[in-house]
Amino acid sequence: MPGALRGPSDYSQEPSRHPSLRINAKEPFNAEATRRDLVASYITPVDFFLKRNHGPIPILDDIDSYYVTIGGLIDRPAKLTLDDIKKLPKYNVTATLQCAGNRRTQMSRSRKVRGVGWDVCALGNATWGGAKLLDVLQLIGVPYHTEITPSGGKHVEFTSVDQCPEEKGGPYKASIPLGHATNPAADVLVAYEMNGEVLKRDHGYPLRVIVPGVIGARSVKWLDRIDIIEEECQGFFMQKDYKMFPPSVDWDTIVWSTRKPQMDYPVQSAICSLEDTNAIIPGEVTVTGYALSGGGRGIERVEISTDGGKTWVGAVRYQKEGVPYIAGDITSDKWAWVLFKTVVDVKGDTEIIVKAVDSSANVQPESVDTIWNLRGILNTCWHHVHLLTTRNLRSLL
Repeated sequence: MPGALRGPSDYSQEPSRHPSLRINAKEPFNAEATRRDLVASYITPVDFFLKRNHGPIPILDDIDSYYVTIGGLIDRPAKLTLDDIKKLPKYNVTATLQCAGNRRTQMSRSRKVRGVGWDVCALGNATWGGAKLLDVLQLIGVPYHTEITPSGGKHVEFTSVDQCPEEKGGPYKASIPLGHATNPAADVLVAYEMNGEVLKRDHGYPLRVIVPGVIGARSVKWLDRIDIIEEECQGFFMQKDYKMFPPSVDWDTIVWSTRKPQMDYPVQSAICSLEDTNAIIPGEVTVTGYALSGGGRGIERVEISTDGGKTWVGAVRYQKEGVPYIAGDITSDKWAWVLFKTVVDVKGDTEIIVKAVDSSANVQPESVDTIWNLRGILNTCWHHVHLLTTRNLRSLL
C-alpha cells in the first residue's frame, strides 16, 4: 500500500469525534450534526461536518512515502507524492457535500427503505484546498476539455484503501466522466485541506477527491489510485447503489443495470432551527435552515408556508457575511448551500413548511410518495415541522 496508507480490518484505531454528533451507525461510523449546530455558520466546522463511512478509517504510517498512482488508458502513467500535488496551482473551492441518503428517515416513514437512517443533516459546507484534477491529469498528458483519450478512456476512476463489506473487503471506488474531470469550470479537486487545515482522517487524509455539485458518494476519500478507464467504474457503489428508481420498483423486481449512477442532486431545503415537533409559546418564531441544488445551480427562492402550502412567503437567503446573495452571480459560491432565515407569528398549533426553487426553476416535490425509492435516496420533498403551543401541549399530557 503506498506509503503504508492502509485500511484497517477492525475499528480499534478510530479517530475521536465531537460528543454532540447524532450517531446513526457506530461501525462503520456514520453521524451528523444536530440541526442547530449544522446551520450555526455558513462554513461548517470540521467537527460538525457529515461523517459518512463504509468501513474502518484508514491509517497513514509514513506521509513521506505516500503516493497516488495515476494509470489506466494513458501513455504516461505516474506516481505522484503529496509534494508533487502541492507543487501544482492551489485552488480553494467552497462546496457543499451532501449524502444521497440525506433525509432518509423521513422517507422510511412513508414506506420502509434500506440504508443508514439520516435526519436532515447528512451534509456540510466547507472550503476545500488542493490542486484541480485537470492539472493532475495534464501531468500525464491529458489536456483540458478531453472527452476521450487516444486509447479510448472516457471516465476517471478514483480508488480508496478502505475495506468495505460491500466490496467484499475491497476498497471504495467511484468514477466521473473524463469530460467532467477536465472541464475547468467543474472545479474538481484533489484536495489536501479542509477549512484551511490539513484534512482530518475522517475526511480523507492525506488526499481526497472533491466533485462539487454531485452526490457525496463520488468524492472519494483516502486516495490510492486515479485511473483513466473506458467504461464507468464497475464498483458496488456505482453499479448496485446510489441509483434512483421509481416507487414501483421493489427488491424483487429491481434490475440495477437499467439505471445510470446518480451524479447531480436535485434542489433541496430543510428547516434546522426546529425539530420535527416543538413545544413553543405563542408569538414570533425564527425559522432558519439551508437550501441547495446540484450542478452549480443557485437558489432563486426559499419559501415558507404556515397554512399547509396554500400561501407562501419568501425567506432571506444568504451565504457570506456582508455580501448579498444573488443566484448565479460571481460574488456567490455556486457549489455551496445558502442559509435562510425568516420570522413567523405563531398564534396556535402550526405546521411550518419550506420549499426551495433553484435557478433552473426546479422546485421540490410536495409529497415523498412521488419520489419514494427502495434505497431511500434523494428525499427532496417539502420539509415540515410542527409547533405545539404550550397550553395545547399541556392538554395532551
